[in-house]
Amino acid sequence: MRSKEAQEQAILIQWCKLNENRVEALKYIFHVPNGGYRNKIEAANLKRQGVKSGVPDLLLLVPNGKYIGLAIEMKVGKNKPTENQLRWLKFLKKQGYQACICYGAEEGIKVIKEYLKI
Repeated sequence: MRSKEAQEQAILIQWCKLNENRVEALKYIFHVPNGGYRNKIEAANLKRQGVKSGVPDLLLLVPNGKYIGLAIEMKVGKNKPTENQLRWLKFLKKQGYQACICYGAEEGIKVIKEYLKI
């Protein structure tokens, strides 16, 4: 069964896909699959390939005049970000990204709309 967080993220991505013909920048948002449960062999292989704990769930690598890109950590309900997630968000902000936590698809869509001025 998919988590509520994964469902909310899928809704956000579906909204992006539905609107990408109108707003080209939406074609360039993607998920960083660092989370989830994996067996030990797969987890070790991914770690060797560069998976890093705490990297935000979604990245939009499109500048908007103020920021060089947008990083979103998705959460739902009472879920809180981990220390690694907060460290990554802080780092990305220092690099010139808008980096934030969004609680659900609705908030994520609002942030993207504001970021892209749509």
